Amino acid sequence: MKVAIVGASGAVGQEFLRVLDERNFPMDELVLFGSQRSAGRKYTFRGKEYEVKLLQHNDDFRGIDIAFVSAGGGTSKEFAETITKHGAVMIDNSSAFRMDQDVPLVVPECNAEDALNRPRGIIANPNCTTIMMVVCLQPLERLSHIRRIHIASYQAASGAGAAAMAELEQQYREVLDGKPATVNKFAYQLAYNVIPQIDVFTDNGYTKEEMKMFNETRKIMHTDAACSAMCVRVPSLRSHSEAVWIETERPISPEEARAALAAAPGVTVIDDPANKKYPMPLFTAGEDDVFVGRIRRDLANENGLTFWLCGDQIKKGAALNAVQIAEYLITR
Repeated sequence: MKVAIVGASGAVGQEFLRVLDERNFPMDELVLFGSQRSAGRKYTFRGKEYEVKLLQHNDDFRGIDIAFVSAGGGTSKEFAETITKHGAVMIDNSSAFRMDQDVPLVVPECNAEDALNRPRGIIANPNCTTIMMVVCLQPLERLSHIRRIHIASYQAASGAGAAAMAELEQQYREVLDGKPATVNKFAYQLAYNVIPQIDVFTDNGYTKEEMKMFNETRKIMHTDAACSAMCVRVPSLRSHSEAVWIETERPISPEEARAALAAAPGVTVIDDPANKKYPMPLFTAGEDDVFVGRIRRDLANENGLTFWLCGDQIKKGAALNAVQIAEYLITR
């Protein structure tokens, strides 16, 4: 088993290394690729030092079995043919191919078998907020078909990459020191603020991030459910949070939902409001599961249910989901 990581120096690329090690992913060789800026950097994995190779249009992917790619949509589109032409399976973390008909969009807890039909040798990793939501929706869908989804996301700086996380930390220091806050990665200062925009706006007034949740949820879950999202950047560092409202064909009681979620793979229920126990981003960073709490009836909809979830955007929202796809392919 020969594995490649493209974009090895980025936040998700570094998380790939940690997750592959944590899960003792079976591999005999590892090759790291990066841009001109990161080529030559060295990283240690399982006691061995690896140097990042420059990503080029050549035969460097000959013999590679699985390539984890997290280097941006432009790079994914440009190098997809180079990566896959010798038979490597490309598991892509960008939005480049997610809605292509001939590219499966996979969350293993929901639709792992879709990964087996990949005519172009590419499997797309969904958007982080979508991944965490559908992991929780799938067990509820089994109880009763979900007709409508409303969601407000509270997305950490990590969603914009390692440089954005560093900028948030820098902004807090600058504000506390009475200096102007440095703003490069976000539209506005994020420290002590929330920004109701993630990605660019589309013609219907929704951002691309919000439209991803609509379109990707339908593709992953093979559903006709409509999803209306409001995605907000908040000044937490790593984990994303989401408030979710669903309408199902028949009412689902909180007790029924709680039991289904507790039994679901990849989900941990923390739901004891009387003792102030519920998921928070402060305590979910670095964890594999999506954490769910505040499960209750929707007072505005007799067939409605609402809940709160938190999950590590870099881990389950990106690297872990991709590695779980690869693990599924190996078992098959």
